[in-house]
Amino acid sequence: MNTASPTAQVLIALIPIVGIVAGGVVVFFYLYWNYKKSELLIRQGYVPQRLFDLDTFSLLAGLLNFSIGLVLSMYFLLRGGLGPSLLGGLIPFAIGVSLTVFYFIRTHSTKRQ
Repeated sequence: MNTASPTAQVLIALIPIVGIVAGGVVVFFYLYWNYKKSELLIRQGYVPQRLFDLDTFSLLAGLLNFSIGLVLSMYFLLRGGLGPSLLGGLIPFAIGVSLTVFYFIRTHSTKRQ
């Protein structure tokens, strides 16, 4: 059997760790600089614009997860019956239902106000 040298095994183990740490540093500084930018805009009297529409995102993500989860649940139910594999479809289905319900509750509550 061909086994990798110990040096190669260490490098293979370190690459994902370094990637995760580097990604975490990038995300941290993005959030920090975005916070500082918003803070400076508020100090100067400007109102920072919201670039993220939570209502549209929750509706889109909810409908996508709902439909994908429904199809996967039907496939796993027909393919293997009731079993642990069915969770592969039920989890996105439940997330989709909850996001869609969140959208309707949020839009209904904002219409009242």
